[in-house]
Order: sequence, then C-alpha cells, then structure tokens
Amino acid sequence: MSGFRTLLYKEVLRFWKVAFQTVAAPVLTALLYLLIFAHVLENRIEINNLRYTAFLVPGLVMMSVLQNAFANSSSSLIQAKVTGSIIFVLLPPISYGEFFLAYVGAAVLRGAMVGLGVLAVTACFAPLQFVAPWWIFAFALAGGAIMGSLGLIAGVWADKFDQLSAFQNFLILPLTMLSGVFYSIHSLPPFWQKASHLNPFFYLIDGLRYGFFGVSDVSPFISLAVSAAAFLAVGVGALRLLRSGYKLRY
Repeated sequence: MSGFRTLLYKEVLRFWKVAFQTVAAPVLTALLYLLIFAHVLENRIEINNLRYTAFLVPGLVMMSVLQNAFANSSSSLIQAKVTGSIIFVLLPPISYGEFFLAYVGAAVLRGAMVGLGVLAVTACFAPLQFVAPWWIFAFALAGGAIMGSLGLIAGVWADKFDQLSAFQNFLILPLTMLSGVFYSIHSLPPFWQKASHLNPFFYLIDGLRYGFFGVSDVSPFISLAVSAAAFLAVGVGALRLLRSGYKLRY
C-alpha cells in the first residue's frame, strides 16, 4: 500500500498548500449564507421546534462537505489530464484500487476539514446539540465518499475545465441546493415532496440534521441505507472507469 500512501499524501498536500482557497474560502461562503438567511428569516420561521438558524447549520455543513469533496477529486484529476502530469501517476505500479482510495480519501479529508470549519464559525450564531454524534460521523463520511467518487467519474469523463464546470453547475449545484439545506421538505407541495425523495443529497442532509437534533423528515436508518446504496453505485462506477483506463490510458 505504499503507492496508496504516497498518492494520498500528494493529494492532501495539493489542497493544503492553497488552504486559503480550498478550505477558508468555502467556510466564509457558508458563513455568508448563514448571516443573510438568518437575518431575514430568523424571527419568521421555526422548523421542528428549532430556531431557523439552528436548523440551517447542519445543512450548510453538509453542503460544504459535498461540494468540496467533489471539487477536490474532480479538479485534481482534470488538472492532471490537461497538464499531462497524469502520466506520473499512471506509470508507477499503483493499482486502480489504490488510485481510487487515495483520491476519495483526500476528498473526504478536505470535505471534513471544511465541514468542521463551517461548524466552528456557525456554532457561534446558534445553539447546537449533538444528540447522536455517531450519526453525524457516518453521514459526513458517506457524503464525502459519495462526492469524492462522483468527482472521480466527472474528472475522468471531462476533457476540459468547462465540461467539468457544466457537470458541477447543472448537476451537483442544483441537487445540493434543492436537498433541504434551507427548508424542510414538508413546506413544499406534495409533488415536490415526492420529487425531493429522489434526491440522494436530501438523505445525507436529513441524516446529519438528525445527528445534531434528533429530529428528521425520514428515519436515519433509511437515510443511511440510501446513502450506502448511492456510494456503492458511484464507487463501482468510478472503479470500473479506472480499471478500463477510459480517457486515462487510452
């Protein structure tokens, strides 16, 4: 597993060298979301007997985890392909399994660091509980792993940066924003409530919120099962692409 450790170290060092951009900037963005929405809606909305600001914090944490985990693996891979440096990763005797674990592991770590940063700065504005810490850990890990794997698929598929941006802007961003970060799905019309249950990001956010407050729109066991199935699907897809060498070796 020396190849895995070396590649993981490379990927972690890649985003840590520019931590002001890759970690601090997303934390600031989440803080701005909180300040704007909380200022406007704090005294107007109460969801599940929670202050709106408190309700918002877990959603912002998970949204940051998802977006940054995806950005880490996808941007690293497309950058290596565009610059030609991917050859230095493909030439050593590193198995596709080690390749997958290193990229996804670095994506999970970046997502977790940003999520913890968001939690630290937003906790000053809302009283938080930690009713079920293991659920928080499980859903944060699942979210980072799913998006790290999906980022690998996007990075392999894309040939240039604008294709990757389209993937993020037309798929990742809408699914994230429409997953219940800023609202409870019970406030939606019946049709859109049912549509929200088709969004796997909804289960991640709802499950994380359960870990904080012990309340959720769906059973956390169902949310965890859906999240595990989503990771299995994208993980197998990413491994098959890496094994085939599609747009990497050929």
